[in-house]
Amino acid sequence: MNNQSFIRPSRSILETYYKKLRAGLSLNFPEKPPHEFNYTGVNPVSENMNTEFGTKLVKVPYGTRLEIVLQDTNFLNPENHPIHVHGHNFFVVGSGFGNFDSSKDPSYYNLVDPPERNTVAVPMGGWAAIRLNADNPGVWFIHCHLEEHTTWGLAMGFIVENGPKPSQCVLPPPSDLPSC
Repeated sequence: MNNQSFIRPSRSILETYYKKLRAGLSLNFPEKPPHEFNYTGVNPVSENMNTEFGTKLVKVPYGTRLEIVLQDTNFLNPENHPIHVHGHNFFVVGSGFGNFDSSKDPSYYNLVDPPERNTVAVPMGGWAAIRLNADNPGVWFIHCHLEEHTTWGLAMGFIVENGPKPSQCVLPPPSDLPSC
């Protein structure tokens, strides 16, 4: 995702976050792919598909409204990807084939009665746009539900910070919780 291949850390991300341990984690997941190219092209040899490997996360304040556009590719092993978001339901506001065009595709979004889901099928060589309200504090995983793809790094994590009210905060782990 965004030219980042997710590597699972040796320690629980939630535990690392609570104990303020930063070894192996980075909060600089790019908002957009640093190497944009024709994702639905059929000649990847001429494209820069180089990915970075690591555990990069997105950190957002409680209540942030996110729009995530999931763009599929059309080379190497073309197929659709069922992308699942842990800890949140979202609304599928749009989808289409080809490369997502931010100047025209949002005008076709369904903002009246979009379906609410926790998994979206991103079409082969196409895209899906989802919107979610980050109102569940904690550390959450977004990944392809095809297990093999997740092991290849088709995943990412995001942190939703605690909100201002006690009911909007994750309880800290008990002091006697064993380390993972």
